[in-house]
Amino acid sequence: MSELPARDEVSALARGLALLRVVADASEPLSNRDMADRTGLPKATVSRLAATLQSAGFLRAMAGERYALGPAALHLGNAYLRSFDFRQQARLHLAGLAEAAGANVHLGVRDGLDILLIDTLRPQSALILSRMDVGSRMTIATSAAGRAYLAALPATERSALLADIRAASGDAWPDVEKRLEAAFAEYAQAGYCSSFGEWHPDIHALGFVMHGPQGELYAASVGGPAYMLSKQMLLDKVGPQLLQVQRAIEHEAGLV
Repeated sequence: MSELPARDEVSALARGLALLRVVADASEPLSNRDMADRTGLPKATVSRLAATLQSAGFLRAMAGERYALGPAALHLGNAYLRSFDFRQQARLHLAGLAEAAGANVHLGVRDGLDILLIDTLRPQSALILSRMDVGSRMTIATSAAGRAYLAALPATERSALLADIRAASGDAWPDVEKRLEAAFAEYAQAGYCSSFGEWHPDIHALGFVMHGPQGELYAASVGGPAYMLSKQMLLDKVGPQLLQVQRAIEHEAGLV
């Protein structure tokens, strides 16, 4: 009998977190019915969880009996970002890369099968605008940053992540595997990975990785609209620049 409350508490926590995730991923406030449909939870359960999360500040009520993230979620997000001292160390160099390349630069960490952005920098000219911002995601298998992250992993960790990508890819796996093998070869030769219209049809980008002071791995990309950043320009001009920035950042972190 004593174990039942603990199991119930864990189950309730998991359901509450699932609710927060679907609200965070939504492009607009969600109703109880919307949340029930997206989580597979009974509507009555969603109503109770939403009320609890609202009272704790993690959700806020909007017009039409809909919910959006509340201020407590922002507090957690800010606390999470503050844990990345490396982000501040790298920022000046990455901002310089954005200016030199005339392109957007994104810094991220792995979250499941995605790279979760923890910083994004744009050239001051603002000729290249990006909808990507902190909290946005890029798939590991198709983005330049994700491929570089995968290529830089130790063999055991890479194999485990490849198994997850294979399971998620389904029938598309043979093509995904072929492209990833090409990316690994590119990384071994050039020190970065490219994605020309594969993560997004209109985006060209180069991806690279950096090791933090504790050995943690960060993924970064530099890129933007294909019509402004040709493949040849990225390879000839930006590739050497990003490698210099990578070395400078890791040198300041005491790794080289």
